[in-house]
Amino acid sequence: MPNSILDRGVDMRRYVSGLTVLLGAGCILASCVSPQVEEKVAVRPNVIVILADDLGYGDTSVYGSKIVSTPNIDALAASGVRFTRGYVSHPVCAPSRAALMTGRYQVRFGYEFNPVGRDRQGGVEPSEVMTPALMRAAGYQTGMIGKWHLGQSEGFHPLDRGFDEYFGITAGASSFMLDMKEGDDAYTPPGSEDTVRLPGTRDPSVQLTPVEEMRQMRRATPVTRGRQVVEEPAYLTEAFTREAVDYIGRHKSEPFYLYVAYNAPHTPLQATKKYLDRYRHIPDRGTRIYAAMVSALDDGVGEIRRKLAAEGIEQNTLIVFLSDNGCAGYILGACTNAPLSGFKGEHLEGGVRVPFIASWPAALPAGRPRRLRDYGSSPAGSSGRGPATVAPIHRRPHGSRQPRGRCSCQRSRLPATEIGRASC
Repeated sequence: MPNSILDRGVDMRRYVSGLTVLLGAGCILASCVSPQVEEKVAVRPNVIVILADDLGYGDTSVYGSKIVSTPNIDALAASGVRFTRGYVSHPVCAPSRAALMTGRYQVRFGYEFNPVGRDRQGGVEPSEVMTPALMRAAGYQTGMIGKWHLGQSEGFHPLDRGFDEYFGITAGASSFMLDMKEGDDAYTPPGSEDTVRLPGTRDPSVQLTPVEEMRQMRRATPVTRGRQVVEEPAYLTEAFTREAVDYIGRHKSEPFYLYVAYNAPHTPLQATKKYLDRYRHIPDRGTRIYAAMVSALDDGVGEIRRKLAAEGIEQNTLIVFLSDNGCAGYILGACTNAPLSGFKGEHLEGGVRVPFIASWPAALPAGRPRRLRDYGSSPAGSSGRGPATVAPIHRRPHGSRQPRGRCSCQRSRLPATEIGRASC
């Protein structure tokens, strides 16, 4: 166990006897699985958190989309609980992810703004204990695949924050492709150029071809395995899915915590022919590419679930699917947060209310839409306006301690699990 955690007053041998799953910006919870569920769950569940990037509330068919078909996300919802009032704690990428990983409001440790390049030499305050560190100390294998955005240098990298394995991009965006084949497409909606022009990459007045633009962006934000830069020719969404499936296969015999943080459907809008062919009927170019990107993400969810089933561990694996914030208005109508108002970057419903699904066949009721406040939301209590926190865990032994300086969470009773309510 890392001494740095012990030094902060966390006796992990007593603090976590099972699993802590942290979603949103509540606090590190101390709630329990009910006795009835505990009888059904023979071993500690595996945990997979699948985070989409800028996915709108209305951009999946299970949440009402008439444009994008998402059969795999729909099936995940049918196998578990679909929350209709799930909130994140911030309407932009990095702060939302910081809260997700720490269980605390990002303003409490100075990460309430997107870093915009500042994460190259810094990141989330090292004194903040992150979920993977807790999970690892509880005996879980911990892995992350995808977009980090919480710090790139030593001390801030995923491998320094509790993850045993890492494959992905540490910054906020990268190119999905390195080349253009017949039928592929890439598009930057007018006005959104700054979202894909990373700090220090190039003079915006210099005109590059689409392929040159892709390769420039990938050089600025490379794919790494651990800390080593690797050449990744695959469509990035497919590469992240491939790595997630491989991780499950290698760790099927031990409890694992896997954080799959896709960078789709964040800009740049890029998709391959395979997915675009499903949406050739859509006349608007941006909407067509965006729908194809969501379709690739949906395929990834399906592949992950099929791997779990093939390995015989689906029943006792908790999968949580959500987005880091609402979809972006700057892609000019290519996405939707309907029926909500507002977009990414705005403290309106469309900025912070997100698709939110939890599936754990051995423990959670299947096919039930829920208002999140029915399960206990935090920290706004019964108002349902606060960021959502879900934390099914095994019973915490008497006398265990919270990290020093962190909140102590209360418990709320639920039909199948207990989900904490916090005010931190």
